[in-house]
Amino acid sequence: MDLRAIAMGLAFAFMWSSAFTSARIIVADASPLFSLALRFLISGLLGVAIARAMGQSWRLTRSQWYATILFGICQNALYLGLNFIAMQTVEAGLAAIIASVMPLLVALASWLLLGERLKPLGVLGLLAGFAGVALIMGSRISAGVDLYGVILCGIGVLALAFATLAVRGATSGGNFMMIVGLQMLVGSAILFVAAPLTETIRIDPSWPLAAAFAYTTLIPGLAATYVWFLLLHRIGPIRAATFHFLNPVFGVAIAAVLLGERLGPQDLLGVAIVTVGILAVQLARQQR
Repeated sequence: MDLRAIAMGLAFAFMWSSAFTSARIIVADASPLFSLALRFLISGLLGVAIARAMGQSWRLTRSQWYATILFGICQNALYLGLNFIAMQTVEAGLAAIIASVMPLLVALASWLLLGERLKPLGVLGLLAGFAGVALIMGSRISAGVDLYGVILCGIGVLALAFATLAVRGATSGGNFMMIVGLQMLVGSAILFVAAPLTETIRIDPSWPLAAAFAYTTLIPGLAATYVWFLLLHRIGPIRAATFHFLNPVFGVAIAAVLLGERLGPQDLLGVAIVTVGILAVQLARQQR
């Protein structure tokens, strides 16, 4: 793994983790699904326009269209849609920790369902990762966390893990920015239908809302997704997924700095265990 790949991985992890904090700010002043649909519409149109300026075509291969539609449904409509709803009551740091379980779920499913061999280090990493999450959830449940919101976050991360397994290798062939833009437009179309059926549309204009919306649209929404596709193409999904071990740390740290969210000793211990577990799993898969 070269220095450029490392820089791309660190940038992706930071941008991806920051999305939970900006989402928490957005849902305080706007209905979650409608604001997310609007964000995807703007990000998607910008992505397609940039892709066309780069000379990319929307004549994708069959596997690329498959990946585009599946990620548009599972990542944008389900994973992010459910997370936006949940973060009306769930803290950004906790949502980031739940979302960081995704590489553990992918490794577990690959091992149990797809016959992928996992070394003892990987098995220990899985046990540590899920134990860390259980430790955090135990402290949060005793503190009265909104279980409905937690369940929504859990369903969302399951949808993302499924999509990750289903499209392995399907994004090869270039046109990365075009794929990014089109899968966001797929998610936008679904959410524009779902929003008026499931929520009361509201927007309470404020400077924090405007800043968070612009940031989420351009940085986690567009830039992070593009960097992720480039990273997948450069070093492959197993090595790229190693950077997910930084997500719980970055997600909790950003939420603490910008939102003032506090973590107890049990939470900090759980974050450390989850981080080590994810790293162990990814290193074991990388060695394979």
